[in-house]
Amino acid sequence: MSDSTSAAGKVALVTGASRGIGAACATALGQQGFRVALHYRGSEDKANQLAKSIPGAMPFKADLADPQSCQDLIKTITAELGPISVLVNNAGISIDQILPFAKPEDFDTLINTNLKPVFMLSKLAAKGMIRAKSGRIINIASVVGYTGNAGQSMYSATKGAITAFTKSIAQDLAQFGILCNCVAPGFIKTDMTDALPDQAKDAIMAKIPLKKFGEPGDVAAAVAFLAGAGANYITGSTIHVNGGMFTN
Repeated sequence: MSDSTSAAGKVALVTGASRGIGAACATALGQQGFRVALHYRGSEDKANQLAKSIPGAMPFKADLADPQSCQDLIKTITAELGPISVLVNNAGISIDQILPFAKPEDFDTLINTNLKPVFMLSKLAAKGMIRAKSGRIINIASVVGYTGNAGQSMYSATKGAITAFTKSIAQDLAQFGILCNCVAPGFIKTDMTDALPDQAKDAIMAKIPLKKFGEPGDVAAAVAFLAGAGANYITGSTIHVNGGMFTN
């Protein structure tokens, strides 16, 4: 699936696709020839604008914290575009707080937004992939799921769980020809990192050997590779895109 011929007509779902890393992933997969389903929750204008820039792409709105919405999303995409060949679980949020002040309800929100949809969408998309005897599930993890980060215990927990989940489903689904992998970004130029104060940015930069933040396209390139034929013998793995912050 690495060229436009083999990817043509195949459907790729990217969650959280209206901006940042998700938008870059959607664009990269569209360039490979996939018909891209662009999931968004609130940024309708951005999703519609992106859909116009990717041939054959369609936007789909859903609140992934609601399991029924996950089911409806998969059904709607399958009905309108066809069975999903590539699932990119990218949607997520961060709520930062040091542990003594962390709120249980915020932890619930992070689990329901970052982790449960990865389980639900992977489970639902896998059913169609099993019938096709092929498919790719690509989950966006994070460097902090490996290293931890002050003030991000809750967020780190959800991202570390995504990595463990992916390793396990890779073993479940290998028998059906389905490959499951992670991409773990470091600090990437997004709305989230742009909002950081300069002092925080300087502290992060000191930890990055390449001395620069990554671009969303750097993450998208790894996702596109995992969606393509060049990754035919890769499953249960994580590609780290972090400028040297963490290697494994």
